[in-house]
Amino acid sequence: MRINRLKRLQKNLSFYVNNFGLKKPFHVLLDGTVCFVALKDKLDVQQQIKTYLGDDVKMFTTPCVVIETEKLGKSVFGAMLIVKKFPIRYCEHKDNPVSGSECLLSMVGSSTSNRYIIATQDRDLQDKLRLIPGVPLFYFFNKGPTLEAPSKVSEKAAAATANARWGINQYEQEALSKLKEVEGLKSEDIPAKKKKKKTKNPNPLSCKRKKKKTEAGADTPKKSDAGVKKKRNRRGKKLPQHVKEELLRIKSATQNSV
Repeated sequence: MRINRLKRLQKNLSFYVNNFGLKKPFHVLLDGTVCFVALKDKLDVQQQIKTYLGDDVKMFTTPCVVIETEKLGKSVFGAMLIVKKFPIRYCEHKDNPVSGSECLLSMVGSSTSNRYIIATQDRDLQDKLRLIPGVPLFYFFNKGPTLEAPSKVSEKAAAATANARWGINQYEQEALSKLKEVEGLKSEDIPAKKKKKKTKNPNPLSCKRKKKKTEAGADTPKKSDAGVKKKRNRRGKKLPQHVKEELLRIKSATQNSV
């Protein structure tokens, strides 16, 4: 399992454990739809659930789900065989069996020591279960097991229980919200406190090195003299002694000839 999927699973499970009393061993109620999809995608539904949720899991079905898959005939014959492999958790419909979705909805509302994780691919049943706080949903998505994130109803119920735990019940919360509306105070209108920016020292790696100071008394070029060109000191080159004597001889010879 990838790290991101494992983190999401642990986050969702901890939400139900901390707020709605979900505890190990996790009890999973399956219907025929999830078994049918697993068979279609060539997946072992029992092995997939244990690998995803852990070995500390117990899987069940209900008599109504078994009867429903038997009535559907040859199209779901393989799913029926898979459903019959799971232990039966008896419901309240012994004399008058109902559809699998109705049976699972009634099982969610029953008073049991362990809450159920409902494994189903039925979209209508999923929408109804999302309206009930504290019901984890399991299904296959893109051939992968998925525990759905808590619904908004579950999050609101968890927040209400947290407020009651800290001494604020539901009626007090409603009265407080009404007072805020009367006074014109809303959470959106309250300006958030601005954090003071801390002065940060410059990054030593990005700073330039300091230039070395010139020695005391040394002549430094002035800005005014920067544009003035210095005159070149042209000195005559020294001639060797024999060259000088030869030049004097030539000079005297020319004077005598004149």
